[in-house]
Amino acid sequence: MDDRPFDLDRIRTFPLAERPAKVRLADFGTTVPAGATLDQFLESLPRILAGRTLRGLAHAIIAAGSAGKPVIWALGGHVVKVGLTPVLQSMMERGRLQALAVNGAVAIHDFELAAVGRTSEDVGPQLAAGRFGMAAETGRALNEAAAEAAREGRGLGEVLARRIAESDLPHRERSLLAAARRHGVPVTVHVAVGSDVVHAHPGADGAALGAAAHIDFRRLISMVTGLGGGGVWINCGSAVLLPEVFLKAVAVAGNTGHDLSGMVTADLDMQRHYRPAENVLRRPVGPAGRSYSLTGHHEINVPLLAAAIEWCSRRENQEAVRPG
Repeated sequence: MDDRPFDLDRIRTFPLAERPAKVRLADFGTTVPAGATLDQFLESLPRILAGRTLRGLAHAIIAAGSAGKPVIWALGGHVVKVGLTPVLQSMMERGRLQALAVNGAVAIHDFELAAVGRTSEDVGPQLAAGRFGMAAETGRALNEAAAEAAREGRGLGEVLARRIAESDLPHRERSLLAAARRHGVPVTVHVAVGSDVVHAHPGADGAALGAAAHIDFRRLISMVTGLGGGGVWINCGSAVLLPEVFLKAVAVAGNTGHDLSGMVTADLDMQRHYRPAENVLRRPVGPAGRSYSLTGHHEINVPLLAAAIEWCSRRENQEAVRPG
């Protein structure tokens, strides 16, 4: 073994101009003047890393709409708790969101906001007092919806959205599920028995919950089968449950001969987790597909994405009508 100091004069160099590079001055961000418009702010963002991701995902959502492909948002409860219902409602109205797949926490928070205009318990003190999760109206509403769904052979999301939309709850116009009902946007609710506070209420019926959630799972599979060729699945704020549900829906779609190639997936969360990375961004997306990861606070990134979609759409329209 030769342990003498290596002779660096043997190194071969080459011109810097010939070397490939991932960062260019043309990709840098710019400053914006005081009083700048939102369009000017979005234009100023660097075309690097998250700046590129934001633009790429926005264009994918626009392209899905143009191709008649679905954009499905899978939501965890925190997305509703941080006040994003108006943003999601606006995306429904603009055709940027064609379906919702939500966990049980979304259903709980959405009902409570419609019923009393507030939600989200201070868990520690309520737990110590023996009151955590025991709001009577919440348990009654969700468990009655599950029982009705099971009796009628319907999904929990469909029944709960209808019940809120047709109720006299004082804030029903602010409900995400009721808005989906008004706009004809399908909603599926996916629960793991024992994971939501309403499962511990006297009116809870495991058989009804299972039947209603299973119908919603089957409805979701049907929607997922249409994602090939540019449809978009956005996992937003669910670290475990919805990524697992999505993976199983993809598995069934493939097993029954549906081609999902060209599908686009995205994960929006406050931090990166194993299951969204594997079950949303990597495993389901083949060579023809694309995936995007946008990490940060929902209350900033979701409105930013919604604004970027409309900004990119305006730019595309301007390019389409430009002479020559």
